[in-house]
Amino acid sequence: MTPQTDPQAGAAVKAADRAHVFHSWSAQELIDPLAVAGAEGSYFWDFEGNRYLDLTSGLVFTNIGYQHPKVVAAIQEQAASLATFAPAFAVEARSEAARLIAERTPGDLDKIFFTNGGADAVEHAVRMARIHTGRPKVLSAYRSYHGGTQQAINLTGDPRRWASDSGAAGVVHFWAPFPYRSRFYAQTEQQECERALEHLETTIAFEGPGTIAAIILETIPGTAGIMVPPPGYLAGVRELCDTYGIVFILDEVMAGFGRTGRWFAADLFDVVPDLMTFAKGVNSGYVPLGGVAISGRIAETFGKRAYPGGLTYSGHPLACAAAVATINVMAEEGIVDNAAELGASVVEPGLRRLAERHPSVGEVRGVGMFWALDLVRNKETREPLVPYNAAGEAAAPMAAFAAAAKANGVWPFVNMNRTHVVPPCNVTEAELKEGLAALDAALSVADEYTE
Repeated sequence: MTPQTDPQAGAAVKAADRAHVFHSWSAQELIDPLAVAGAEGSYFWDFEGNRYLDLTSGLVFTNIGYQHPKVVAAIQEQAASLATFAPAFAVEARSEAARLIAERTPGDLDKIFFTNGGADAVEHAVRMARIHTGRPKVLSAYRSYHGGTQQAINLTGDPRRWASDSGAAGVVHFWAPFPYRSRFYAQTEQQECERALEHLETTIAFEGPGTIAAIILETIPGTAGIMVPPPGYLAGVRELCDTYGIVFILDEVMAGFGRTGRWFAADLFDVVPDLMTFAKGVNSGYVPLGGVAISGRIAETFGKRAYPGGLTYSGHPLACAAAVATINVMAEEGIVDNAAELGASVVEPGLRRLAERHPSVGEVRGVGMFWALDLVRNKETREPLVPYNAAGEAAAPMAAFAAAAKANGVWPFVNMNRTHVVPPCNVTEAELKEGLAALDAALSVADEYTE
């Protein structure tokens, strides 16, 4: 894993990108994508020979790191034997991937509908819920992200929704718990939980319970801030759904497959939803794959009634072969346990020490390999280091922090006023300590913007 320098090749890659690639979530003339030469394990490198410890896991999907040889081999073997096949047939890789996923999902989520990623998994979960209940509305939380397709982006509770919000997609947003910046004036986690549930039940009452098909929540919100729900909240939502005949959907696209130190974050809370969406870590993003895990009650709706939906590449053999290999590797190598153990013994204490050292760190929160540092101007007032949805000069403090992290050999995950620490779940203790040291140095730059 020795990066080779080839600036000329890098320049060619960059030129072709700038001439022809249209990048997501970006003003095309204002971005400067790094040309990547290679990646392995927890690292990637550019054509100049600069190597970066990836604390983003791509977009929080390389749960087993880059280029795991067993998964690469599985993809190659599948391509040689059956590279693709239509979804209406029973194919070994597809069947085995579904079996392995169903073995690990909570409760009776034993039927798997495969999609190409997380956003279309959410689209189909909502469609299933609406047909199952015969109701039109879906409730989702502010401070959430559910995908970039039309229904999923309307469900999303962050500014990426605004430009595409139709205002007529049958979506109602509500406040989920977040004790650090409570919308309920709560002083304790228990108060936050109770008041958030009361708020949700009031929202249900005023929207009309008979009009609501589903409530969808990220089990632990990811991009919006890795806000672990207080004890009892998800169980309370489950109870409300049961009371009013509402389908409970948990979005585990980011939190699933070992990220939280459990196969699924729902296991941390002993809660079983009616539908669960997944993607990302199911095969570490080696080939696009997502899906919906379906309870027996919902599956029964479509026992003799055709489900009105599908995708050409549903359960693509290459993607499913990658999923089979990934899940087996995670089990054989103890990767889920690694995320739990090093999260508790290295990441959490390391981040809490950084919070003690740096006035810019307002809160540390997370679990497993799923952490966020909430950066602030003032620890007492909790004023964010940059304003909500800041851009340009207003976002300069976070840009300076990110640049300092990169200069120290770490690629950070930065969103609004937060940096997330989400390395591969098989990261080593030595790599984590390297990352913490780089963050320590970069936070000194963020400190310069505090009061």
